[in-house]
Amino acid sequence: MIEAFHFLRPWWLLALALPAIIIWMAGRSSDVRSQWKGLIEPHLLDSLVVEGAQRSRIRPSWLLAAALALASLAAAGPAWQRETPPFVEDTAPLVIAVDLSPTMDAIDVTPSRLERAKLKIKDIVAGRAGARSAVVAYAGSAHLVLPLTEDGSLIETYTDALATRIMPVDGKNTPRALEQAEAALTGEDAAGTILFLTDGVEQQAFDAFKRKSKHAIAVLGIGTQTGGPVKTPDGGFLTDATGGRMFSRLDVEGLKNLHALTGVDVATMTDDNTDIRWVSQKIRTNFAQMQAAEGDRWRDLGWWLVIPLTILFAFSFRKGWVVRVGTTLLAARLLMPVEVEAADLTGMWLTPDQKGRIAYDKGDFEAASSHFADPMWKGTALYRAGKFAEALDSFATVDSADSWYDQGNALLHIGKFDEAAAAYKKALEKRRDWPDAAFNLAVAQKLIQQKKDDEEEQQDKPNLPPDSVQFDDKGKQGKAGKMNIAEQTSELWMKNIIVSPADLMARKFAIEAQQVKP
Repeated sequence: MIEAFHFLRPWWLLALALPAIIIWMAGRSSDVRSQWKGLIEPHLLDSLVVEGAQRSRIRPSWLLAAALALASLAAAGPAWQRETPPFVEDTAPLVIAVDLSPTMDAIDVTPSRLERAKLKIKDIVAGRAGARSAVVAYAGSAHLVLPLTEDGSLIETYTDALATRIMPVDGKNTPRALEQAEAALTGEDAAGTILFLTDGVEQQAFDAFKRKSKHAIAVLGIGTQTGGPVKTPDGGFLTDATGGRMFSRLDVEGLKNLHALTGVDVATMTDDNTDIRWVSQKIRTNFAQMQAAEGDRWRDLGWWLVIPLTILFAFSFRKGWVVRVGTTLLAARLLMPVEVEAADLTGMWLTPDQKGRIAYDKGDFEAASSHFADPMWKGTALYRAGKFAEALDSFATVDSADSWYDQGNALLHIGKFDEAAAAYKKALEKRRDWPDAAFNLAVAQKLIQQKKDDEEEQQDKPNLPPDSVQFDDKGKQGKAGKMNIAEQTSELWMKNIIVSPADLMARKFAIEAQQVKP
């Protein structure tokens, strides 16, 4: 902290000379002898000067000097902590690893552990509107169900289809699931979170969690300590060696040991949304910590000096001080007029960007855009307000990867797909291997091609008034050909094949499991 301490606006420290001047001038004005020594002989001056009684040890000039010194330090902007970059994607990517080992079919919670986990996934994704999430399924092997996507309905479709029967390898291989989840986050600039939904983590997997990464890990235990019987896909129950029903219990002690030995955050499911709020808080905390550590903006902490400054001014309400201090402040106010709004006194101590940030956090994007001085912040506020053309103009004043990326987003909303693609290419030139820019570039190129196809289709369609006739001479220029009925029938048959997501994943996982076998 000491090494990082500095002032954001050090030129304000020059104002510290003013308190020293005030004390010096006040000292001279209070020294009666120095005022008269040039006019009266020293031996007579001692007899003529009558010393007044000192009513207070603290003089108004000292109070004013201390207040001005604190105000100068506050205006200089002391800082030693980095600030989270405000308008990059402020929701971290999330990878949800779902345990599909047979014990997840236990019915100690209704309707089953797996079904309860699906409900939790639905609630988590619903609370992350616009954020990207991925899903990994694992048992004895681990497989990617969906890569990072913002499509909540797609995530819901595939997670609803998860079942223990689709896994090709029995058992539980948590380290492999962790590898698969980290692979899904490869290339991500933002700090992400890997969330395990499981009824236990095997002891031999603990070492895999002892690794350094910017991506955090959280484990949410699904099940109860009392346990319950485990259902089979055919509707029966798993049995033990004696032929009785096998009971599966949530390994709470194992989860506690995992936290104690690795530091991984663990919790158990709740019947309400407490566990969902816990997950959301862990995601935000990890993202904020990593962004603050990697951010390039410093947090201005000068406003804390307003508290002692207020206390100092409280002492001014003493007999004989109000007029003297008030007169001084009024003179300073007349010499340096500043526009203030009486309805918002807090604005006196806030910079335009700080006012904009407050309005932005409240969701008042138009007001935020009017306050912001930083062009990127201003452009983002305008973008959120739906003023894409104005946002584009603001972003265009900055030549950076983030600026070109945001320009591309604004151009997409305006419908200028060609210019949007060019902007994304500029962003990739300045920051190579940026997955977000590459993805949006692909979207822009797809929209460009779609627009061309629509224009060609529109040209081919007749645009004739009713009752008019037009002869098509293009057919005479064509070439005779033969249609392969078998190929056409095969194509139509392939298009009409309906495969459930569960069957599709089962086939995909089986192929992947065979490929990793030695």
